[in-house]
Amino acid sequence: MRILVTGGTTFVSRYVAQYFVKRGDEVFVINRNTREQVKGVHLIKCDRADLGDKLKNVKFDAVLDICTYNQEQLEYILDALNEFDDYIFISSSAVYPETNKQPFTEDQQCGNNSVWGEYGINKLNAERLLQSRVENAYILRPPYFYGIYENLYREAFAFDCAEEDRPFYIPSDGDMKMQFFNVKDLCRFIEVLLIKHPKDKIFNVGNKDSVSIKEWVSLCYKAVEKEAEFISVDSSVNQRDYFPFYNYEYELDVSKQEALMNDTIPLFEGLKEEYEWYKNNKDSIYNRKPYIEFIDNNLK
Repeated sequence: MRILVTGGTTFVSRYVAQYFVKRGDEVFVINRNTREQVKGVHLIKCDRADLGDKLKNVKFDAVLDICTYNQEQLEYILDALNEFDDYIFISSSAVYPETNKQPFTEDQQCGNNSVWGEYGINKLNAERLLQSRVENAYILRPPYFYGIYENLYREAFAFDCAEEDRPFYIPSDGDMKMQFFNVKDLCRFIEVLLIKHPKDKIFNVGNKDSVSIKEWVSLCYKAVEKEAEFISVDSSVNQRDYFPFYNYEYELDVSKQEALMNDTIPLFEGLKEEYEWYKNNKDSIYNRKPYIEFIDNNLK
């Protein structure tokens, strides 16, 4: 297939580009060429706001829109495209208000989520524009992504603590639930959509089972072949000062995904693979938050 990937140099978009290159597809990427490219891609070097006629003479079998965060960015892509068959947009579970009944289902009303703020609203506006212009587009709403090429200081933070034999400072009792989705499973599900073309157009995607903070940390430490020791932190301390996730528990109903792809990578297996990659790629974290410094200066 001839596939266009928006981005292609960091985390999810990089993994997606590499996955489909390895599958044997002809993969084009749109980025400014400020970071290393995936071997084998065709680079369309530009800012998306300045695409001009760079896409007008190419017909794509699929557009995989990984890096669009608002309506304006989507307009740039849609206006620049000529012919394409499938459009798959990676949106976010942030489009669901936190007041909705859980688990969130695809047919629930979407709107402002006070935790995610403008990020969720911008994703929702992009969804609505896409639906108005591309009737058969697919929209995917994931929870937290993880896996190879992760560039946020999440799993890496837990891996660092484990490597240094540090106890892990955990919010309250550590029972808050979180839901994850491996970037490889995202690619597998995209393949399913491109092959089966289901009638449903909006899918929650993610692991069926959520895990508690304590379980997630324990699995991260286990990936480093260490055992986590926990220290509870009172709720009066801002959680984001010492822990990489918001104080927000939610769950997605992924039964529609499961009907098409009934398995996902076990969380420990995915974390182990991510750690093996991270050991040799610690400079992949572009914004290493000072969680350890805060802990050492304020919580010990």
